Amino acid sequence: MLTCDQYHMPATLHEALALWRAAPEGSRLVAGATDILPWAREGRGGNVHLPAMIDLSRVADLSGYSVADGRVRLGANVAYQQFLTDETLRRHLPCMPYCAIWFADDQIREQATLAGNIVNASPAADGTPPVLALNGEIEMAGLDGDAVVRRSLPVDDFLQGPGKTALQPGEIVTAVTCDSLQGYGGSFQKVGQRRSLVISSVCAVACVKTDPGGTVFEDVRLALGGIGPVPVRLGDVEAILNGKPISQDIIAEASAIPPSRVASRTRQDYRRAVVRGFVEAAIEEALADAGAPLQAAREREKSHV
Repeated sequence: MLTCDQYHMPATLHEALALWRAAPEGSRLVAGATDILPWAREGRGGNVHLPAMIDLSRVADLSGYSVADGRVRLGANVAYQQFLTDETLRRHLPCMPYCAIWFADDQIREQATLAGNIVNASPAADGTPPVLALNGEIEMAGLDGDAVVRRSLPVDDFLQGPGKTALQPGEIVTAVTCDSLQGYGGSFQKVGQRRSLVISSVCAVACVKTDPGGTVFEDVRLALGGIGPVPVRLGDVEAILNGKPISQDIIAEASAIPPSRVASRTRQDYRRAVVRGFVEAAIEEALADAGAPLQAAREREKSHV
C-alpha cells in the first residue's frame, strides 16, 4: 500500500520547484506514477509511506511538444500513448511507435511518461535506447533563489548507472529533446518473459535513412538496452553501414559486432545470442519502414553461411 502525509498538485513549474525544494527527505515526484504504484501495491517496497508526493501531471509547462530547427521538444508529461496516436510525433520520431506498442498496455501507456521512464534509470527501460539513437537531451530546471534556472545534458551523460542520474537535489526534468528523423524508417525489438507488460531482457532500436532509390544507407542510428548498467549507442556499427550499398551481407557483418558489448551480470550468453539477431532484425525492419526493397529470404540465409 502506498500512503503519504501530503499530496500536492502544483499548476506551474515555479510552484512545483518550490514545493520540491521544501519537501521533506524521502518525498517523491510523480507524473504517471506507473512505477511507484506497482512497486508499493505488489509489496516489493513493503507498505510504502512517504512524507509528501508532488504530482506534476497538472503543470502546464511540462505538457505538449514542439518541433523546430530539426529537433522535437517533448514536455516531461508527454505519455507513451501519444507516440502511437499523434501523427506528427509518429512522423518525426519513427522508432517511438514501435517502442510504445510494446510498452505495457493501453491504460498504462495513457499515464506513463517517457521522461519518467528515463529518470527511473532502469538498465532495461524501453524508452531510453530510442532517445539515445535520436541524440536525445534531458532538460532540467531548479530554483536559484526565486528564479527558475535550466540546464540540459545528453541522455548518455544524464544516466550514470542503475537508478542513478545527474539530476541534482531540487531539480525536476522538464523535457526530452530529440532529433527529428522525418523520412527515416524505425524499428524497436524487445524480448522479455512476455513481449509486453514486462521489462525488457534485451531491446534494440534502429532508425534508417536511405538514398531516394532505397539502395544506399545514408544514415543509420542504432542503440541497445538491457545489456549492461546503461543503454549504449552503436556508433562503430553505424559507421560500417553509413554510405554503403544496402546488402544482406553488410547487415550481417555489422550485426556480428554488438554481442561483444554485453556487460550484464547475468545471462550473458543468452543476451549475446539475442543481440545479434535483434540488431539485424531492427535494421531490416527499419529499412522496410523506410520503403526500401525487402531482402529475399534466400539472401538473408546466404549471409549466415
